[in-house]
Amino acid sequence: MSVIVWITEGTWPACVAAALARTSPDEEIVLLYVNDDALAETAHGAFAGLLGRGHRERDPGTRLEHLAAASAHRLLQDAADRLGRDCVRMERAGRVEREVVLAAQGADLLVLARDGDRDRLGPHSLGPATRFVVDHAPCPVLLVWPGEAPRTTLPPPPPPGHHH
Repeated sequence: MSVIVWITEGTWPACVAAALARTSPDEEIVLLYVNDDALAETAHGAFAGLLGRGHRERDPGTRLEHLAAASAHRLLQDAADRLGRDCVRMERAGRVEREVVLAAQGADLLVLARDGDRDRLGPHSLGPATRFVVDHAPCPVLLVWPGEAPRTTLPPPPPPGHHH
């Protein structure tokens, strides 16, 4: 059985804790981090538009790529340290939501965190990339709160005009 844990800034500790709580020591855990190509591409494009293509050494897109790689490495290291057991580290780059779905092919479980509005339950508690992953994941998904789940008494009322 392999469990993929989607590592993102801010929410990874909850995901690592959830994976630890729900896996046996013989199950493979894969820590996945995806570098968002769109950020560097935007910087490359803006720089080329401002100064032309002749100044590659000063292209901030390249610097962003290096910073992103260092950040990914550090995040995966922190997550592996917190996990405290053997794991596989997987770094991918591209459109984040698509890379997560692709990485989850053949996995037994994908662990990820809510990354939207943390003050209330509901659809806004998922950001667009996480919503895409939940909708398209090729395996079961474990969706965790990055911190305390908001307190609620009952499920929300049905939408107007909805009859049981």
